[in-house]
Amino acid sequence: MTEPIALVGLDIAKSIFQVHAADRKGKPVLRRKLKRDEVEPFFKELPCFQIGLEACPGSHYWARTLRRHGHEVRLLPAQYVRPYVKTNKNDVADAEAICEAMTRPTMRFVPIKEEDQQEILVLHRVREMLMRQRTQLINGIRGHLTEFGIVGPQRAHRGQLLVDVIRDENDGRLPGAARQVLLYLVEQLEQVAKKLEAIDKELVLLARENEICRRLMTIPGVGGVIATAMVAATRDPSDVKSGRHFAAWLGLVPRQHSTGGVERMGGISKRGNGYLRRLLIHGSRSIMRWRSKTWVWLAKLRARRPANVATVAFANKTARVIWAMMKFGGV
Repeated sequence: MTEPIALVGLDIAKSIFQVHAADRKGKPVLRRKLKRDEVEPFFKELPCFQIGLEACPGSHYWARTLRRHGHEVRLLPAQYVRPYVKTNKNDVADAEAICEAMTRPTMRFVPIKEEDQQEILVLHRVREMLMRQRTQLINGIRGHLTEFGIVGPQRAHRGQLLVDVIRDENDGRLPGAARQVLLYLVEQLEQVAKKLEAIDKELVLLARENEICRRLMTIPGVGGVIATAMVAATRDPSDVKSGRHFAAWLGLVPRQHSTGGVERMGGISKRGNGYLRRLLIHGSRSIMRWRSKTWVWLAKLRARRPANVATVAFANKTARVIWAMMKFGGV
């Protein structure tokens, strides 16, 4: 008699999905390929059991869809599934590896994001993409003008001086044909800047409407952008054991390479969400710039540690305060 299905590993893709089902002992019970429009009806007709998926684009959508039909869905980080792939990489082996990884008692899972969280995260991802485009355009303008001996000051906010050179038709250092094509980059740069401004305003409005975001914005170095990103990326603070674990989840703790009882600590681990980590570090850098002389404890930290080390340490502290405020409430 065939044992009932207890675990299912589902390898998702754009069109073809691979199902690997196993019983309580881990013995394979079912292997099947499904087209995209067959996935939901297939699991809708089955009894409720545990389904594992790799955390990747589209996984949160399928997790919510399968959860609506009563299944318990777990998302696994792809780097934790890879060691369980026994053969060459293919859909069948990936689905089996997901199923086996779910059985490990120490396995770490990714919280499922709700639709309203992903709505805010889309704003942040588009914002990050536009910021990369802005940097690319500024660097392109700087590089092209350097070919004609025109060198501007550093920092993105001082790039307007180079824009003025391009628009000044009386400046003979820049040939006419080059000025014409560089104006295209200037127009695109201004459009990107307007879009970034609109997104930042939208994020500030969303932060003001959310009670948790309003509390987080009382923390020094945390504004509307950071607050909305933290609330959207963190489904439930209880998913993390403590503020220390939350800072480690963001990669703001030393990277460890220890053996034989000898502890070796390096730079920060840079694990987790790099976008959130960069936001916290930028916010901390602004505090270090404007408050390092008026806050006594911050001045002492800055005096005994290099600037970047002190900035990361402040970001680590800010992350712990954010977790505590989301978990226990506060001002």
